[in-house]
Amino acid sequence: MSAAPVLPVTRPGPRRTRLPAVLAGVVVAGVAVSAWGPADRATWLLETFWIFLGLPLIVLMWRRFPLTGLLCVLLTAHALVLALGGHYTYAEVPAGDWVRDTFALERNPYDRFGHLMQGFVPAILVRELLVRTSPLRGSRWLAPLAVCACLAFSAVFEMLEWAAAVIGGEAADAFLATQGDVWDTQWDMFCALIGAVVSLTLLSRVHDRQLTALADGRP
Repeated sequence: MSAAPVLPVTRPGPRRTRLPAVLAGVVVAGVAVSAWGPADRATWLLETFWIFLGLPLIVLMWRRFPLTGLLCVLLTAHALVLALGGHYTYAEVPAGDWVRDTFALERNPYDRFGHLMQGFVPAILVRELLVRTSPLRGSRWLAPLAVCACLAFSAVFEMLEWAAAVIGGEAADAFLATQGDVWDTQWDMFCALIGAVVSLTLLSRVHDRQLTALADGRP
């Protein structure tokens, strides 16, 4: 079965740019709130770095490469997860403490949730990039390659944490959020894998419809 051609994208109209503008405002507000008195300023900077990198890039590329509404919503949710984790540090997020105490867990699970999101959201991002810039639309390789990309990113992130530990020593503990688990790195990558697989399983059809609408110039 031959791959479908790359989807052309028309210039976004006012209706299709309204939601991204609102979501960008939500992200900016969330980051601003999280910057107010964080538990550890260095950890906040490390966790929110991806927002400061990604949001301006999306804005600069928007006229030439607008994103689907689904991807915009997912990226916003991921940004808020990062901002919240950066403010409290992942091991100390109050919502995670409540889950730990309610279900008698051994650790605050917010870090695990963050790594699930690290697979769940980038899976759709990678899928959208591959569908729109490569011959992989309709290919059976699309989903496996998206999952592999998410695992690669997760592995790179773990290496960044390793570098932070080497450079910062005990000062990097808040960023690592291992909470004494010697298998934390493996759990992080496994959570990213699960997140990517679940995301592609649940959202691929919705994503395809939005990609088609985006190519047709429909809101």
